[in-house]
Amino acid sequence: MGDDSEWLKLPVDQKCEHKLWKARLSGYEEALKIFQKIKDEKSPEWSKYLGLIKKFVTDSNAVVQLKGLEAALVYVENAHVAGKTTGEVVSGVVSKVFNQPKAKAKELGIEICLMYIEIEKGESVQEELLKGLDNKNPKIIVACTETLRKALSEFGSKIILLKPIIKVLPKLFESRDKAVRDEAKLIAVEIYRWIRDALRHPLQNINSVQLKELEEEWVKLPTGAPKPSRFLRSQQELEAKLEQQQSAGDAEGGGDDGDEAPQIDAYELLEAVEILSKLPKDFYDKIEAKKWQERKEALEAVEVLVKKPKLEAGDYADLVKALKKVVGKDTNVMLVALAAKCLTGLAVGLRKKFGQYAGHVVPTILEKFKEKKPQVVQALQEAIDAIFLTTTLQNISEDVLAVMDNKNPTIKQQTSLFIARSFRHCTASTLPKSLLKPFCAALLKHINDSAPEVRDAAFEALGTALKVVGEKAVNPFLADVDKLKLDKIKECSEKVELVHGKKAGSAAEKKDCKPAPGRAAPSGAAGDKDTKDVSVPKPGPLKKAPTTKAGGPPKKGKATAPGGSANAGTKTKKGLETKEVVEPELSIEVCEEKASAVLPPTCIQLLDSSNWKERLACMEEFQKAVELMERTEMPCQALVRMLAKKPGWKETNFQVMQMKLHIVALIAQKGNFSKTCAQVVLDGLVDKIGDVKCGNNAKEAMTAIAEACMLPWTAEQVMSMAFSQKNPKNQSETLNWLSNAIKEFGFSGLNVKAFISNVKTALAATNPAVRTSAITLLGVMYLYVGPSLRMFFEDEKPALLSQIDAEFEKMQGQSPPTPTRGISKHSTSGTDEGEEGDEPDDGGNDVVDLLPRIEISDKITSELVSKIGDKNWKIRKEGLDEVAGIINEAKFIQPNIGELPTALKGRLNDSNKILVQQTLSILQQLAVAMGPNIKQHVKNLGIPIITVLGDSKNNVRAAALATVNAWAEQTGMKEWLEGEDLSEELKKENPFLRQELLGWLAEKLPTLRSTPTDLILCVPHLYSCLEDRNGDVRKKAQDALPFFMMHLGYEKMAKATGKLKPTSKDQVLSMLEKAKANMPSKPAAPAKTMSKPMGGSAPTKFQSTPAPVEDSVSSTIETKPDLKKAKAPGVSSKAKSVQGKKVPSKTTLKEDDDKSGPIFIIVPNGKEQRMRDEKGLKVLKWNFTTPRDEYIEQLKTQMSSWDIHIFMKVFPKEKLKQCKSEFPIRTLKTLLHTLCKLKGPKILDHLTMIDNKNESELEAHLCRMMKHSMDQTGSKSDKETEKGASRIDEKSSKAKVNDFLAEIFKKIGSKENTKEGLAELYEYKKKYSDADIEPFLKNSSQFFQSYVERGLRVIEMEREGKGRIPSSTGISPQMEVTCVPTPTSTVSSIGNTNGEEVGPSVYLERLKILRQRCGLDNTKQDDRPPLTSLLSKPAIPPVASSTDMLHSKLSQLRESREQHQHSDLDSNQSHSAGTMTSSSSTTNIDDLKKRLERIKSSRK
Repeated sequence: MGDDSEWLKLPVDQKCEHKLWKARLSGYEEALKIFQKIKDEKSPEWSKYLGLIKKFVTDSNAVVQLKGLEAALVYVENAHVAGKTTGEVVSGVVSKVFNQPKAKAKELGIEICLMYIEIEKGESVQEELLKGLDNKNPKIIVACTETLRKALSEFGSKIILLKPIIKVLPKLFESRDKAVRDEAKLIAVEIYRWIRDALRHPLQNINSVQLKELEEEWVKLPTGAPKPSRFLRSQQELEAKLEQQQSAGDAEGGGDDGDEAPQIDAYELLEAVEILSKLPKDFYDKIEAKKWQERKEALEAVEVLVKKPKLEAGDYADLVKALKKVVGKDTNVMLVALAAKCLTGLAVGLRKKFGQYAGHVVPTILEKFKEKKPQVVQALQEAIDAIFLTTTLQNISEDVLAVMDNKNPTIKQQTSLFIARSFRHCTASTLPKSLLKPFCAALLKHINDSAPEVRDAAFEALGTALKVVGEKAVNPFLADVDKLKLDKIKECSEKVELVHGKKAGSAAEKKDCKPAPGRAAPSGAAGDKDTKDVSVPKPGPLKKAPTTKAGGPPKKGKATAPGGSANAGTKTKKGLETKEVVEPELSIEVCEEKASAVLPPTCIQLLDSSNWKERLACMEEFQKAVELMERTEMPCQALVRMLAKKPGWKETNFQVMQMKLHIVALIAQKGNFSKTCAQVVLDGLVDKIGDVKCGNNAKEAMTAIAEACMLPWTAEQVMSMAFSQKNPKNQSETLNWLSNAIKEFGFSGLNVKAFISNVKTALAATNPAVRTSAITLLGVMYLYVGPSLRMFFEDEKPALLSQIDAEFEKMQGQSPPTPTRGISKHSTSGTDEGEEGDEPDDGGNDVVDLLPRIEISDKITSELVSKIGDKNWKIRKEGLDEVAGIINEAKFIQPNIGELPTALKGRLNDSNKILVQQTLSILQQLAVAMGPNIKQHVKNLGIPIITVLGDSKNNVRAAALATVNAWAEQTGMKEWLEGEDLSEELKKENPFLRQELLGWLAEKLPTLRSTPTDLILCVPHLYSCLEDRNGDVRKKAQDALPFFMMHLGYEKMAKATGKLKPTSKDQVLSMLEKAKANMPSKPAAPAKTMSKPMGGSAPTKFQSTPAPVEDSVSSTIETKPDLKKAKAPGVSSKAKSVQGKKVPSKTTLKEDDDKSGPIFIIVPNGKEQRMRDEKGLKVLKWNFTTPRDEYIEQLKTQMSSWDIHIFMKVFPKEKLKQCKSEFPIRTLKTLLHTLCKLKGPKILDHLTMIDNKNESELEAHLCRMMKHSMDQTGSKSDKETEKGASRIDEKSSKAKVNDFLAEIFKKIGSKENTKEGLAELYEYKKKYSDADIEPFLKNSSQFFQSYVERGLRVIEMEREGKGRIPSSTGISPQMEVTCVPTPTSTVSSIGNTNGEEVGPSVYLERLKILRQRCGLDNTKQDDRPPLTSLLSKPAIPPVASSTDMLHSKLSQLRESREQHQHSDLDSNQSHSAGTMTSSSSTTNIDDLKKRLERIKSSRK
């Protein structure tokens, strides 16, 4: 009894640990009651039991344990700290609960495990349950399996990881315990419900009876896609929605759900197998053996290895090379088929990792189709289809197109069939028009082939393309195809079944077109043992495989041939041109008949009159008739043919010709003017463009035609016509017209290659005017194309090249003008379907691709490759030198470079670092020479360059980084981030590699608009880097963290921490929270309303980043009504503040802090986006209580600029000059000068509140002020100082600061020029306060140093006495009045003795004085609250900032402007004011001097 009474007095937590079972039972019961009463999940009461919950579930007494389990379940459900107990509690449940005979205990144990999953601890629970499957006790195994099954059933396959469960399933099926086998069967059925046929392959080797039983159960399952019935705490809202749907009746059933693809690919469930080390040691010898039997043995050994469904990544280059050689050169067709099967196995087992070898083997396989034996052809088909799924059609397009010209009909047939099968895996977005065009052109040749099998294959390929992208996209390429063949193409299109289903508008897709993921065979194929190993989990022949590889980014900007689409990216243009091209050419009789119906009879008769006056009268009537015609009734072709009728364009009277040309322009503007019409008149227009009197009319007509028929086509016609004649004046003026037209229409769709050919002709002309016009045109093209334009002209003479460079230099920093023509007819709002992911189409995007590329594969001989791999480093260097010479000579090369990639890859890990650097240099050359086609070598050459970033030598790492950047500039980032290659590099524990790679990713990721699919693979290694021992690695990882989160989102990043250790997880989550606050938003796509008409925008390749978000919404903001127009100018609509912002070339977080843009920003996504931007300091947040100084400064400067703009709009400079007083214009100049002095060039970034800067005088004034500021800051009375200051400006502008300072000190050291030298040094220090003169003083004597310092102080005192008043806050406004007569030049150069900015009180009071002189009132300014009070800043520094002065001064000017609007300025006001100010000057000047001396002495 004593014992009983003793434990009854104990607190609950101690009872729970008591040795007596009764005490523990009582404790658990009381704890349960306490847990049920606590309403706050964060109550400190929970923490008391944190270490006891494991004992609750592992109690040795079965009765007590039941109560403990009940209490533990309530604890886990309600306590916020319960997650910390997951591992120990679930482990206890597995070992001490699941072995209990009582079913109640087992049920509670399972519920506890499920509750831990609900509170987001699923991975830890699953880990402990999987450990339980290794237990020897069958009861524990059964309970763990049942728990996993229930968890999967309730939470779904997104929460429960299936791969580790599937891995142990075969072992469970082999158990001797029937209960275990039965439970394994149940969980296998549950898994099948979620992933369907993807489960077949992992279970293919279990007992056939068990497999049959499973098949029977699987058939019974409903076809609808399963849905989770229980959700994580973070998903409770989804649960509520599901309940609402169920209560509404769930009328949908499972109709649509059955069509959904399974979420899991069988391939992902498999373990990768390493096979390279298992190759026979003599494989490479045997494969070269002369006896075919030995070669066969080698291939059979490989075939066995590659049947593994998933292969581990490695260096397969040598193996692929050997197999390729057999396919291409072996005379034994049986071995060819066997080698093709081996390639199929490699491609299927490696998937994307095989993509780097695809370009090497595709041409060989296609050319081997000359073999006609069915078994060989079938093996080759399977190989090339499997290889296609590892790469993209874009990457292998050039290889395939090259084979299309082969003379062998079998090769042509099989190539067309391969293209057809490839097209089935494409969509409208992965088969862009830029890729479709060359394929259609090649296939159109084949439909006219003499061999019927070639024609049929081509028809099938074209029909497949028609099915994929639709008639609208394909029809322009089929314009010349006769109706019979067109019907055949359409017939083939109807029979095609696409992997991704048919496009919108077509019949419903058949249900059996949807196979399971992975290379799964159709239903019922599981019994085929021969195909299971290869076909079930991996992508095989295209006709069966459901997976696809997205096409590479489409090439942009290539102009099509006349008659096609001028711009592959603009569907509206294409449609319009198609209509115009088909207009037939009318006979002259029909034209006369149509013209006579709309023209006066006399007009037709007098067209060819011999009297010029009659012809002139005829033209006048013609013009009137055209002006009165409606668009629909105007026969454009008939009218222009009448104008071309004799004398036509040979008209000798200039007045008649001027009117004739004007009429052509009218017809083009008012009618439906086609290219057929244009062909009639363009030749005549070009012939007259150089005429002094008619040239302008000819240009007007050509511009109108360009608007009607699109500039790209018109320009191409005009240029070819101009350069087919010998008139230099016509050529010169044609070039001038084109320069202007490009600015008006933009650059979109222009055929750069054709223009460059003509420009080269013009540059070689003897006439200087033609050369000048050509250089001017190049300057305009440079605005759109960028620096790569120069490479077209590198072979020109040095003198001419220097002129071109000078023209390009003029254009640097300028942005292309907004197109003003060609918008209304040929652009539409929005974008066409299927193109939302594309970049804007710009003519200059792929300008480098227009160059003729040279095939160098024949120069990459086996001898050269052997040299590069030689043991002697000198010979290796010779080989590399040869390669560099080949690339230099070719300049631009085709992507096929033979065995060079393998050879160069070996040199990247050369022991000789000099050769490594030379190899990197060659790889940089290769990127430039090959252009965007280098992307097909990213996997086999680009990734090894990344590896070199881990080199221990700084210079090698720097060279590797430069090479990677050179490649990325050509390829974009997509190819680099695809697959596991980059994550494998980050996984390597090399601190140099990690910090360089993370730094590179931090630079590149912010520029991506779309989320890289495989970026998530890098996240575990990123977390590892966050805890790396190396501090630099940790810092780089932290820097990269926000950019990873920008693409993946916080939720994915947080979920990825589940596999970390608890301590690491908490630390990483803390970093994620910090990164979340600074996470930047993704770069916005260019505004769609701007991208189409702005064909002249700078090409994407030459822009570092897309336009900021605020720019993309500027058009929306502009449409808002300005409700405050009637108010004072200072409070005009904020909406206009976004306009006029210059797009920065780079955007980084640091620059966002330093260079603040417009502060009135509207973000489309609302609150969430604004909060991220505010935390990242990208925008100003207006709900702050204590504003930062830079916010106030930024706001004031913008408002100041805007106020000055309004003032100058009311009082232009010319009007101010007419005023009798100089006061307003002097004040204006002072303001502008001060703004330039305060902000420097950054002042031009604060003009965004101005609606249209082209109509404002402010920007021009500021630019002039910036240019001449040095000339206006010195005192006009001190000529020597002014002379010295101008020399300073000149010298510093030439970057000869040291020479100049040396000259100054030389003067100071001489007796004759000491004062001049000191004056120049003083001016220099005042202009460049951060200049370091210590190097010039440290070697001199102490006496000389003191002499210089003393001299500078004397000059400072003299300057103060001559032209300025100290800015002490103690000086009253009345005392400062005495300096009113100071000249303007002195006022503008006010600065204190240390070269710092003067306090604003000086300017404020001087402005008051000037206002008094003009008879204006200062009381309004006193009543107006300062801007800082509007911002609710609690305290203002005693000396205000420099922009306070500007704001005060502008307030005065605004009020002054209002008075000047009612009355003119007169000199009497200024005279009276001047008299007032002179009264107190005598009494105050002495006092000022005394105060000044006291201030100086106190400073000393």
